Amino acid sequence: MDVEGSLAAGQGIARIRALRRSGVTEYAVKRAVRSGAVMSVCRGWVALRDADPMLIAAAKRGVVLSCVTLAKRKALWVTSAGEPHVAAPANSGHANSVRGVVHWSIPTFPRDPDQLEDSVENALVLVARCQPHEDALATWESAIRKHLVDVDVLSRAPLPPAARRLLDDARPFADAGTETILRTRLRWLDVPITPQVWVFGHRVDFLIGDRLVIQIDGRHHVGPQRSSDIAHDAELALRGYHVMRVSYDQLMNQWPAVQNRILAAIAQRLHLAAGRA
Repeated sequence: MDVEGSLAAGQGIARIRALRRSGVTEYAVKRAVRSGAVMSVCRGWVALRDADPMLIAAAKRGVVLSCVTLAKRKALWVTSAGEPHVAAPANSGHANSVRGVVHWSIPTFPRDPDQLEDSVENALVLVARCQPHEDALATWESAIRKHLVDVDVLSRAPLPPAARRLLDDARPFADAGTETILRTRLRWLDVPITPQVWVFGHRVDFLIGDRLVIQIDGRHHVGPQRSSDIAHDAELALRGYHVMRVSYDQLMNQWPAVQNRILAAIAQRLHLAAGRA
């Protein structure tokens, strides 16, 4: 395979030694660089002209994309991922020039030196110590739900205390990070809270007690999905359920008001079936 084809088959950027292992000769690499077909990124690395800028920056600085940045790239739930988060060896002083958050640490899972993205497992360990507990839990549950990590393997790994706690708390039932956050915030209630329950042909986000349904609307809850949900809300009301809908903004930015409404419903025993109210 030629240099361009080998790079295109991967992430568009690679160590020269990795290319040579795949059968590309050193002469072919030099010729591709001289012709302008590929560019020399830094010592030992070459890339296609349209390679991912974040990977190029990581190669230049000797770091790997990790923590919430890696989680977002893997389409996991991330509450906030503004500036880049990268990981570097514990004694890697050259990473001081990196813009963003640098996690200097010994990885729990060995890192392939030819990769510029951390493993999902290592990224989750860093998320555990970097993010608030409920935000980190949402990311962990997202990874478990998408089967990007093996819970049994994680359980046998020497996880730091914060990561171990998240593994113990994580459940695979949440359909989105918002559900993880709501469940975490209400876990102190001495009332049964059941996630992802099928009620009259539709799945609801939470059933509190017997009759209180909590539905969390995403940021783009519009169109046919919204019409279907409204119809199901009406069906539930006719059958004696009390439905409360919570928007993304309400959950993330107006939580005290949301919690007060839920507690008021429980105080009025709206969560109980007619015979128990």
